Amino acid sequence: MKDIQNQEDHRRINIKKVGVKTISYPVTVLDKARSKQHTIATVNMYVNLPHHFKGTHMSRFVEILNRFHGEIGLSSFHCILEEMKEKLEAEAAHIEMSFAYFLSENAAPETLKATRYECSMHGSLETEDELEFQVVVPVSLPLLEQAEPGLPRSPGEWGRAIVSVTFRNFIWIEDIIGCVQQAIDTEQQTIFNGEQRSFSVESLTRKIGTSLAQEEAIKGFSVRVENLARGYSTFATMEN
Repeated sequence: MKDIQNQEDHRRINIKKVGVKTISYPVTVLDKARSKQHTIATVNMYVNLPHHFKGTHMSRFVEILNRFHGEIGLSSFHCILEEMKEKLEAEAAHIEMSFAYFLSENAAPETLKATRYECSMHGSLETEDELEFQVVVPVSLPLLEQAEPGLPRSPGEWGRAIVSVTFRNFIWIEDIIGCVQQAIDTEQQTIFNGEQRSFSVESLTRKIGTSLAQEEAIKGFSVRVENLARGYSTFATMEN
């Protein structure tokens, strides 16, 4: 049977991207406290198809993913991109992966307390590989003292911080989240101390940027802080 997909196409019509998307796939990510964490990722894989190919075998994307057995990290992302580009004879390779990451908090043994963070990794390889990691960190209102007796007031969701980083070298997911959380805690403390009346998207964005800039493993970053108010939202962004 002829391999139609790999036959030469003389029309010289470039297809910018071809691939598979929304693959639900079990993955293992590195966890600083527990070594590894198992989660489910949604994966998109695609390549820039050379004009002399009519198409590509879509099953090869999943075959490449399967060879790494769901072990996902900075080094494996680079290897997956290299294999996609080589095996599919592509001009460029791209992979996007989003997954939930859970970070446990100190709590009583009988209490389940973990925060869910939405994470994603975006990688591209043409002449050099580019890798970006993004995490969404929820921002809650500080727990203020109760003026009246009764059930304790729970902190409400104020908004979120969306942080994207590129790397000089390896860094734990927990350490990126820790940089962001440190800035949030500092902002909360200013409210407790009466230095300001409420959260400010501008002030929190600056504090997160300052915290990330002090981390040597981070090469560059962008920050977007959103306040999800009723009926509208406010935001501030910065890049470095």
